[in-house]
Amino acid sequence: MSGRFAFQVLKRDPGTGARRGRMTTQHGEVETPAFMPVGTAGTVKAMTPQDLATLGFELILGNAYHLALRPGEDLVRRLGGLHRFMGWEGSILTDSGGFQVLSLADRCAISDDGVAFRSHLDGSLLTMTPERSLSIQDALGSDIVMAFDDCPPLPSGLERLLEAVRRTTLWARRSRDAFRGDGRALFGIVQGGDDGELRERSVEEITALGFEGYAIGGVSVGESAERSRSIVALTAPRLPEDQPRYLMGMGTPSDLVEMVALGCDLFDCVLPTRNARNGTLFTTTGRLQIKRREFADDPRPVDEACGCPVCRGFSRAYLRHLYAAGEILSMRLNTLHNLHHYADLMRRARAAIEAGRYAEFLTNFRARAAEAEASAADGDKAHGRDVPARPGAHRGARGTRGRSGSIAGEKIE
Repeated sequence: MSGRFAFQVLKRDPGTGARRGRMTTQHGEVETPAFMPVGTAGTVKAMTPQDLATLGFELILGNAYHLALRPGEDLVRRLGGLHRFMGWEGSILTDSGGFQVLSLADRCAISDDGVAFRSHLDGSLLTMTPERSLSIQDALGSDIVMAFDDCPPLPSGLERLLEAVRRTTLWARRSRDAFRGDGRALFGIVQGGDDGELRERSVEEITALGFEGYAIGGVSVGESAERSRSIVALTAPRLPEDQPRYLMGMGTPSDLVEMVALGCDLFDCVLPTRNARNGTLFTTTGRLQIKRREFADDPRPVDEACGCPVCRGFSRAYLRHLYAAGEILSMRLNTLHNLHHYADLMRRARAAIEAGRYAEFLTNFRARAAEAEASAADGDKAHGRDVPARPGAHRGARGTRGRSGSIAGEKIE
């Protein structure tokens, strides 16, 4: 076990807002910028803890709402906390459950006290308050605890956004009061929707409460990717320079590279694991739909530039066969590849910042992404497929933010 929570910015890129940092928790060091695989219910789907460690992940995400409903935080506490329960020796950040209550519950009623809702599992009537959320996260024993927040979808009217900012500050103060510390960290969350003045107000109110880190919430909740990025560009530079900045629920490799340039340190999204189960693989030349008929006899690896065990050991034809046959191994191999892609992207981003060349890294990434998009459009036309106006939406389920929910898989061609 390490000591108290700490964060240090080790290097700042001269051409962008990118930061190379190191975060220390009770369960070790986390090199930043870092992507957190989402382990909503105490598992990153299809992966063992050993898989995640081998891939290089040092921090994963769990969720208070889901774990409180099943198997229950008291059971997890009795069995030694979430780290021991799931066999993970690295660090854990737990989402407060606020968004899940508002988005997944069958019916809910929100007030300044908290949220009354019916479980999406059995319909039972429950409540979630800042104190309840902090109690759950304390029982889980997470290294980084999130304050309870009010996250409205976008678009929302000004009245709803004002209410969310006011209530998020109220709940943040109560979360701060309920937090037990013990060497762990509590992160406050900034809201404000897509309103610049409200974002600035929320930053001022939340940072005044004195958290160990700060999260940018309320993005990727229904707005366009371009709008999401403008919100982050406004918010991130206003957060404290010497504390970690966590962008909640975004997403694509492009999101990560762009948001690192704006000064964000931590990211999470279900996209790499969910897309893997739906047969979509991330590569250095763009997305690859392994379900497509054209890969039925393709002997090449998914990505010839990738060194993951999947690309070293299996062909596109085999992976397509597994997906078409509904084999469990399909989900495991696809997930292993996608998470390796994300981990490697973050490693390269950190190296670019260390070298003072992140602006060049960003320019080259954008050029490759544009080339991949053009190539994919040409391929779609050649195979008689409709070409979307823009790349597929990356929204997960933090309203469509990247937490939990579903995206329908395409049919096998």
